[in-house]
Amino acid sequence: MTLKDSRNRVLLLHLSFWSVYLSFFLYQVSFYQRGEEVDWNRVFITVFTQVFFAAVISYVNYFYLLPQLLSRKKVLGYLIKFIVLFSLVIALRMTLNRYLFEVFDYKTHYMDSTRFVVQVVASNLFIVIFVGMLRFAQDWFELDARRKEIEHEKLIAELNFLKAQINPHFLFNTLNNLYYLAYSKSDNTTEVIDKLSKMMRYMIYDSNHPKVLLSKEIEYMKNYISLERLRLNNEIPIEFEVKGDLNDCRIAPLIFIAFLENAFKHGVSNAKDDCWVKVLIEVNGKECTYTVENSKVEGHKEESKSGIGLANIKRRLELSYPEDHELQIKELEDRYMVQLKLNLI
Repeated sequence: MTLKDSRNRVLLLHLSFWSVYLSFFLYQVSFYQRGEEVDWNRVFITVFTQVFFAAVISYVNYFYLLPQLLSRKKVLGYLIKFIVLFSLVIALRMTLNRYLFEVFDYKTHYMDSTRFVVQVVASNLFIVIFVGMLRFAQDWFELDARRKEIEHEKLIAELNFLKAQINPHFLFNTLNNLYYLAYSKSDNTTEVIDKLSKMMRYMIYDSNHPKVLLSKEIEYMKNYISLERLRLNNEIPIEFEVKGDLNDCRIAPLIFIAFLENAFKHGVSNAKDDCWVKVLIEVNGKECTYTVENSKVEGHKEESKSGIGLANIKRRLELSYPEDHELQIKELEDRYMVQLKLNLI
């Protein structure tokens, strides 16, 4: 809930209260005239004076006296000011009532009675107290809204920090690939530069949004795999398959790439002929299952797969999909497997 939403909620509470009170008071006034023709002039004057003077006391207290009390913490000063304000406004209201209702001889005696004074004081005091409680409700709503905004800003800052850690990591590896190809004077150097420029465009512009099209994330992954194919001279079997209807599915950017990078980092070696990588993305409605499998390479243990890149991606999953993801990382006899299930809400 934003600060604007909290203020709208408090405004709605004020309007609801006055609507209910006005309806009740109209019924009460007309009830006292049962059995005789309703004098709408008298009803209007009675309702207007009651609501007007009650609103004056309530909102002077709401906007002026209570904020002073909350900021200065001087209860005695607040009580003195409130009693003076309340007494003056009530006295003015009763004087005006007696003057306006002199024409109603049969009710004049009631305007001078103690019962009338007690009724006016009690009803106005009730309204002032209730509206004053709305002041505390407003402060609570605003405090809660600010707290949530601060938490949201902290989460956004943390997500941006984690992405800032990931992006240079990929860039560094890709530049190493480019250096290797340029050093060996490969004909694929220009293609690598083109792929790299597309990846950089995605990282700099598209990944700044909370969610991106899944198709964009997949395109980024394909570019990454293309770079790895070039680096490995197409000697390592790499399978990449997408199943299901992507439609307008959106995903937090750069979620999948860390697992793919780990597969090449820990499961592929130029010195091994039996290395391989398999990637499968399945979309079923709003559920997306991402599976990465890679061969085991001697010298790489399971704990090597829990570096800073994987730790960051786990934290990003907790922030972006707190109750909507399931991550499994398994070491099998002949392979490593990572399976991530996401609810693409």
